Amino acid sequence: MSPPFRSDHIGSLLRPQSLLEARSGLSSPSQMYSLDIPQSVRDAEAQAIREVVQLQLQNGVRPITDGEYARHIYFGGFFEKLSGFEVKPNLPIPDAFRTDFPTTTGLAKMGAKTRAAVICTSKIGYQDSAYLSEWLMLRDNLPEHLWHEAKFTIPTPNYQHIQLKPGTAWTQESGYTSDQEYFNDLAKCYSAELRTLYDAGLRNIQVDDPHLTYFCSSQFIEGCKKDGTNPDELLDLYTRTHNQILANKPADLHAGMHLCRGNMSGSTHWVSGSYEKIAYKLFNETDYQTYYLEFDDVERAGGFEPLRFLPKGKNVVLGLISTKTPKQEDPSIVKEKIYAAAAVISSAQGVSKDEALGCLAVSPQCGFSSSSLAGGLGVTMEIMWEKLQLVRDITQEVWK
Repeated sequence: MSPPFRSDHIGSLLRPQSLLEARSGLSSPSQMYSLDIPQSVRDAEAQAIREVVQLQLQNGVRPITDGEYARHIYFGGFFEKLSGFEVKPNLPIPDAFRTDFPTTTGLAKMGAKTRAAVICTSKIGYQDSAYLSEWLMLRDNLPEHLWHEAKFTIPTPNYQHIQLKPGTAWTQESGYTSDQEYFNDLAKCYSAELRTLYDAGLRNIQVDDPHLTYFCSSQFIEGCKKDGTNPDELLDLYTRTHNQILANKPADLHAGMHLCRGNMSGSTHWVSGSYEKIAYKLFNETDYQTYYLEFDDVERAGGFEPLRFLPKGKNVVLGLISTKTPKQEDPSIVKEKIYAAAAVISSAQGVSKDEALGCLAVSPQCGFSSSSLAGGLGVTMEIMWEKLQLVRDITQEVWK
């Protein structure tokens, strides 16, 4: 099975100045996570989405996304919409979080004293869709025959759990007695959301789980051990949950998972390390069809050797174009990397290099703006579109 697109992108795009100005009136970052956003901001989001959809069409950029313009940050909106969760805008760093958790230790070095999280305080339930309105804003800017060329992103189910101090993602009052019970109900809500979006025409979903790369980090692993957590069991819990949310997925809803190492303001990343420690489990024990993996920097992400664990029938989108730097990549070097990745797969699967190329695609290594405040140093709108067009042009040459 081939990936949906040979040239892809992760979904988030730099926010236009008009949208940043509309959001500047929000009283605090925590309000940006709120569902109670002024209509003027919602109108600015809708206009920005209309414009970015047209730009993608004009530039031949696929898949078509909304740039995540309706969110302040990529993971916003889902947990807050479910019954049973309560937003805690100012949890103390580090006390409320896992020991040596890379994100919070990184934020602390930047001067942060608190961090927002969403905690389960009663039984989790699915009410209204968290993302239907966002999907419709994207979908309704496209003719129906192009709906299948759109992609929509949602956050991973373990986003809150992995960062919070063990045993605090749900309270005693919630009625849960184990993490497994918590995730069982959360997975049901995800499955319901996928069905809602599918029934409204969505055919390509991307689940963003950058935190799975933390299991490649010695800092995170050692922090787990200090907290009395078995990291292997924790990873198993998360991969089981991913499969639970996909268990009832319609057959023609393509599902991909994106992993990276962080892309906050100023080109910051949180962890480094090869996929080697998680690759077999990732590729063989989760039910995704496609994996979007960061490969632009060998020091940060390692080489292509972990691709030897990719089974036949699954795909990898190689994140070879950096969103962190304005420097344009050399197309010849990018092509060499594509062929090097294909060679690893070819050898491991015992197939020709052409057949191995068939399960690959190319994208930037992460989104261009994981939050309204993010963006690579020196990466402008013009540079962003040039990089997206570079991905398009390279893939047209490799997969003629």
